[in-house]
Amino acid sequence: MKETGFEPKSSARRRQMFNIRLATQIFFFSLVSYLALGKNLSERIPGWEFLPNVSLHSICPFGGVVTLYSLITDGSYIQRIHASSVILAGLAVILSILFGPVLCGWICPLGSLQDWTSNLGRRLMGKRYNHLIPAQLDKILRQLRYGLLAWVIYVTATSGMLVFESIDPYYALFNFWTGEVAIGGLVILGTTLVLSLFVARPWCKYACPYGALLGIFNKIRIFTIHRQTSSCISCNRCNRDCPMNIAVATAGNVRDAQCISCLECTSDRSCQVPETVTIELLPEAFNKARNT
Repeated sequence: MKETGFEPKSSARRRQMFNIRLATQIFFFSLVSYLALGKNLSERIPGWEFLPNVSLHSICPFGGVVTLYSLITDGSYIQRIHASSVILAGLAVILSILFGPVLCGWICPLGSLQDWTSNLGRRLMGKRYNHLIPAQLDKILRQLRYGLLAWVIYVTATSGMLVFESIDPYYALFNFWTGEVAIGGLVILGTTLVLSLFVARPWCKYACPYGALLGIFNKIRIFTIHRQTSSCISCNRCNRDCPMNIAVATAGNVRDAQCISCLECTSDRSCQVPETVTIELLPEAFNKARNT
């Protein structure tokens, strides 16, 4: 394909978006690691003030979701949940309504760690990576996270305790060295990382209750991923490279609840035709107005 002045500019912009996402992931992974370290050191070393004494529970938006449910149903407040987590939960919902689950694709440290582990898996397995599970089994497994979401919210709200903490790989990731993490959390964290060598984002796909909740907003998100059918060459690379195995190549607008807004399908690595897979503001309404 002959290059024009427009095409390199578009490719450079898409590569820049990839670099911004990677930098964002590294920043938030480093930030949470920094805060978790400060919390643990402050509990072990009297007078330690080099790092802020911030609990992981105070920066976990899922705790805010659980305690909101408890407040609505019986007026109680979940123990160990901070007001900041409720605020973060609200911000995550607002972002999801606008852009989809960007918290999952850009911010969540556990999601980022799975992405980085998957890079090794791709090198080892090539094109077979992330395409090993039969479609019917995969479809069934993807429903598990909704059941886990319902169970966690109900049991935590009725018991007033953070029941998910004992199996939460996110909590285990930033506390494994303290000796205070339940064995269940460590096992699930280890299993997630091992599976990431074969399947992209296994925890996000099959088990994450918070991802299940935020994914619902893909149905109403304002900025959505759009495939331009007139310029699509049906190479199916977007399908192959999507970590969540979404059929982008046959979609007009990606509204799948599994989408994590990673924008991998919009990159020049996945789509070699500029302006074919993009993120747009309500493309149905935009295109209709443009053609009238």
